[in-house]
Amino acid sequence: MANLITATEIAGASVYGVAQMSYAVDGVSGKDYAAALSAAAFKEAVAIEQSLAGYSAVVRQRIRKIEDLGSVMAALNSGVTTLKVKDTESSDRTDKMSILAEAHSLAAKYGITVTCVAYEFSDGVYKAQMRRDDIYRAQNEVQYAIDHEDNDLKQDMVSLNSAMSKRDNAFSAAAKLVKKAVDASGSTIDNIG
Repeated sequence: MANLITATEIAGASVYGVAQMSYAVDGVSGKDYAAALSAAAFKEAVAIEQSLAGYSAVVRQRIRKIEDLGSVMAALNSGVTTLKVKDTESSDRTDKMSILAEAHSLAAKYGITVTCVAYEFSDGVYKAQMRRDDIYRAQNEVQYAIDHEDNDLKQDMVSLNSAMSKRDNAFSAAAKLVKKAVDASGSTIDNIG
């Protein structure tokens, strides 16, 4: 791997006995000190910025999963409301509902089993029916998955915020460093004037 910055002495060029340098920045020669300094200073900030895309993608996926699991939970809760109130046999069944069929498919996407005992296809829509014990088991499993994903999301958000703060600090430090170098160059030129 080539060096980001290489310095080459300019033959026969000196100011008050100090050799003058030319810099190659990322393979492009003929750059001055400020260009070399800014390339080095901003390299870290740019690297952090590029890593933020990965963090953001993970956070978006986790949010999507939580939303989907929330939809599954809402469907299961709707199914529970159709169960008999007086008889609480585990074999009681919900009404046949399209949202239970959708919940079954959506939960399977995340490896969660929503067991439906009867399906019906009418008017271009799938409807499913669940037993009382299966729907309560599914509610517990979905709630656990939501809680687990929520905890992971919070940790990822902390990591994302930390990376964003590091990026902002790196850009700020780089900008200050480059400004000092430019100011120093301007002062030197004014003094030589």
